[in-house]
Amino acid sequence: MPDPTFFPAPEPLKLADIVALTGARLVSEPHPALSVTGVGALDTAGPRDLAFIDNVDYVDALGRTAAGACLCLPRFTGKVPATVAALESEEPARAFAIVAARLFPAAMRPLAIVDEPGVATTAYLDPAARLEEGVRVGPFAVIGARTEIGRGTTIGPGAVIGPNTRIGRDCSIGPGASVMHALVGNRVIVHPGARIGQDGFGYVPGREGHLKVPQLGRVIVQDDVEIGANSCIDRGSIRDTVIGEGTKIDNLVQIGHNVVIGRHCFLAGMVGVSGSVTIGDFAALGGNVGVAPHINIGAGASLAAKSGIFNDIPPGGRWGGYPARPADEWMRAHAALRRASRPGAKPDGGKSRVRAGAAKEDQ
Repeated sequence: MPDPTFFPAPEPLKLADIVALTGARLVSEPHPALSVTGVGALDTAGPRDLAFIDNVDYVDALGRTAAGACLCLPRFTGKVPATVAALESEEPARAFAIVAARLFPAAMRPLAIVDEPGVATTAYLDPAARLEEGVRVGPFAVIGARTEIGRGTTIGPGAVIGPNTRIGRDCSIGPGASVMHALVGNRVIVHPGARIGQDGFGYVPGREGHLKVPQLGRVIVQDDVEIGANSCIDRGSIRDTVIGEGTKIDNLVQIGHNVVIGRHCFLAGMVGVSGSVTIGDFAALGGNVGVAPHINIGAGASLAAKSGIFNDIPPGGRWGGYPARPADEWMRAHAALRRASRPGAKPDGGKSRVRAGAAKEDQ
């Protein structure tokens, strides 16, 4: 459950409030006066906490939970303990997130490190920069010439915003982050240490050495994007690098120059996207996926963790492995390899011995 040291105790929510927020259906109400004041996992939640279940692997934990209320898929309703209020939902995880956000709104974006309005005295603000009312700039941050920053945005301590960069309203730029050669939309979150708009990895190799290619493009980050800690997004070389609306990028992700990522994509930790890749809307890349240059990944595609992508992926495709292949083909090949690796197993079922004997007879 949340530590009150970091997140203040919320206003209680009645079960009727949760129903109104989420559209869930209240199936059982053993404690009609129950108010929810926190959230927790099934195995740690207390009698005034809300939990959820959407996976059969946690049914045993559901039977032992001490939560006050639980959001659950309809098929799990009968397994909710009699002491727990059961709330049916077709999307319990989503409903849980809605309630948690209502209880703990301060957790929805990074908190200001220093509780000081306006521009800190130790920050450097270029005289030609333009900040709307309500912008907060933390200690030792640097705001370059002709930069424009919108109302309600927070620039963390030690962050660097380069010249001519534009950042929209209600954004959060984390401590130590840098944003250059970029146009950033509204409600964008950039976590600590992220790097946006630095040179792309562009060189022409040759016997006399590697010739650097000028990187002349920008990074365009659309509304409601979130960029994880220590991730890097290179600016374009002769085109822009674009991150589409609502896309979520995990920590330690590398995105090369000229990459275009669509709307509402997921990129998990340690993904590496080479230059000039195009990723369609609602695509999901698992952790440590590597994508070769000039690849097209279709809308809605899903790539398993640690996959190596060397060919275009069709829209809606589910691929995995190294090199990646369609998921069903990948799983069949993996199963065959496991069978072949068992002690005493014959990779081809003993057919090679039969063929060898036949060849000897032919001689």
